[in-house]
Amino acid sequence: MRGRDRTREGDASPSGTGLAPGERRRLDRQILALAVPALGALVAEPLFVLVDSAIVGHLGTAQLAGLSLASTLLVTIVGLAVFLAYATTAAVARRVGAGQVREAMQSGVDGMWLATGLGVVLAGVLLVVAPWAVGAMGGADDVARHAVVYLRWSSLGLPGMLIVLASTGVLRGLQDTRTPLWVAAGGAALNAVLNVVLVYGAGLGIAGSGIGTAIAQTAMGAVLAVVVVRGARRHGASLRPAAGGIWANARAGAPLFVRTLSLRLAILVTVFVATGLGEVTLAGYQVVNAVWLLAAFALDALAIAAQALVGHGLGAGDVPRVRALLRRSLQWGVGAGAVLGVVMAAGGWWFALLFTTDPQVRTAVALGMAVCGLLLPMAGWVFVLDGVLIGAGDGRYLAWAGMLTLVAYVPFALAVRAWAPDGAAGLAWLWLAFAGVFMAARALTTGLRARGSRWMVTGV
Repeated sequence: MRGRDRTREGDASPSGTGLAPGERRRLDRQILALAVPALGALVAEPLFVLVDSAIVGHLGTAQLAGLSLASTLLVTIVGLAVFLAYATTAAVARRVGAGQVREAMQSGVDGMWLATGLGVVLAGVLLVVAPWAVGAMGGADDVARHAVVYLRWSSLGLPGMLIVLASTGVLRGLQDTRTPLWVAAGGAALNAVLNVVLVYGAGLGIAGSGIGTAIAQTAMGAVLAVVVVRGARRHGASLRPAAGGIWANARAGAPLFVRTLSLRLAILVTVFVATGLGEVTLAGYQVVNAVWLLAAFALDALAIAAQALVGHGLGAGDVPRVRALLRRSLQWGVGAGAVLGVVMAAGGWWFALLFTTDPQVRTAVALGMAVCGLLLPMAGWVFVLDGVLIGAGDGRYLAWAGMLTLVAYVPFALAVRAWAPDGAAGLAWLWLAFAGVFMAARALTTGLRARGSRWMVTGV
């Protein structure tokens, strides 16, 4: 039975203090024990984008701009399916906290079957609608041609990538973030080698980049699936697809799908604005966005730790521990955001040299990264709070809050498209709207929720 929070000990404020030094050190060890390995696994996806951007960027500005459109669509699709990981993490962690390990593994297996079916369907659809999707994003001429080529080849890796999400969610719920780390590291290395060999060695151009990414993602999915299947067998869970279990996973993930949809729509609006500001702005956006994703996923490692620990704590009914985790995780998130922000703001020009030889694009990248770096501490706060509420299973609130923040952001983004200049200045204004206005709206909505206790529902 699911029970309401009956414990009122502790400070409900997310910024409250009151941890004894010994308790703080213990929480730090638990958070970092999960967050550090999760960091390696999380940065695999943005590393794929970074590697592809670095390799394709030296083919030409049109190829890099085409990759920007195609990778945005792919990341959007994968991002919309992230509920496969998030919902599974929360469900598995709660059941493990309540001592129901076999049921936890069964939920994970059902989630992987759901991921397989979705991946196959989405890959087939994307192969057909790729030209229309690129055109809807504003792509034209050479940029559109390169985007369609990359999109179609890389779509073949979608089933593998969705299986990665579901199986990673199972392992996170079991508080195993090391296995996804090693698999992600191997996949990133394989992706880099295949891209160089296929793009330049085989002379396949941007198509080779898409093929290499698809192969690496499929390999990662296969390895993680084997790990979860072995664990399911060990605990007596069935490996057969169960319609009831698959439907339960889909229903539990629906609010998180809506929440993620709001985030991805905001990103699509941002790319739409960048496209309207010209080729230089769009190419610069691709580079800045790749680095932003890397920093965001690094900060999200703390959110992943919070998801698993909060889910386990609520499953065990330990509300004071959950409150303490909330406070300490937020302190880590803001601090890490500040450190990464300094690196990002100060290193923009040097990062730009790795991705393009166009001086206009380099200037745009440097200015855009300076804006992002200044705003990254607030993003650290947002990502951790998001992870805490996901771990608590508060998906319905996150869905409503996500749509509200999207409504608040869109007018600012469209104003940038209408009035901002193209080039470096336009890119700076665009990132100020996204990393500033949009993130501030998310910080407000999640912060208000975390100050209360309605999200602290205990039990399975």
